[in-house]
Amino acid sequence: MSRTPAEAAPTEKEDGLRLRARLRYLYHGSQPPAVRFRLTVIAVDLIIIGFFLAAPILKNMGWAFYALDYLIATVLALDLAARAYAYADIKDWLKRPIVWVDLFVLATLLFPAWLFNLGFLRMLRLWTLLNSDFFWRTVGRRFDDTRVEAIARAMANLVTFVFVATGFVYATFRGHDGISGYVDALYFTVATLTTTGFGDVTLPGPWGRLLSIAVMLVGITLFLRLAQALIKPHKVRFPCERCGLQTHDQDAVHCKACGNLLCIPDEG
Repeated sequence: MSRTPAEAAPTEKEDGLRLRARLRYLYHGSQPPAVRFRLTVIAVDLIIIGFFLAAPILKNMGWAFYALDYLIATVLALDLAARAYAYADIKDWLKRPIVWVDLFVLATLLFPAWLFNLGFLRMLRLWTLLNSDFFWRTVGRRFDDTRVEAIARAMANLVTFVFVATGFVYATFRGHDGISGYVDALYFTVATLTTTGFGDVTLPGPWGRLLSIAVMLVGITLFLRLAQALIKPHKVRFPCERCGLQTHDQDAVHCKACGNLLCIPDEG
């Protein structure tokens, strides 16, 4: 029996299902078109992060800065909405801490006049990008190497911390002795983080000293984490059939967790 024109026309529900299927293909598929789409999204993300990094200087552009701010907010909102719609369970998607960090970054873009003093937290976008499954399913698939991933994550943590701390110092202590611009705040952060301690730029009061202590402690920890990722023995990703341990030494014969016999293929 042939369908009537009304029946043949796609319903809104069918259109929605097609859109969701298309988004799932683009955001989660492994075919070349989907990978190219995700690489484009990552490239746009890096450009946006560059804008966040330059925001303290670009703010002097006036209305042009806010226009660019809202344009980036639109792009980020569309990307987050598409990712949420493509996800199997939106409630489960909202339980992920990375998602809430991205939503906060979006809020600082939508309300720059009120939340600009918290704009330094926008650099957390770099952390969410390099710690996301989205990134490693796209870029990381070419480097299926746990050492590369560990180094990239450690570097992301360190760089994010440096610029978040710099932004906080700039927003909170700007105008005090030694902190007259963003470069001064960056100089103070790096000098404190590396415990160089030249003493030509210091933060006033007890809160300034406490912040300096926090920068030193967290910074040294992140430096050690990066050093550990650089020098620790190379491991490969090979799930153990018995206990499920994901990574092993490259020349491992038995699983170090359960003793199961492994058969790790040679590289190349």
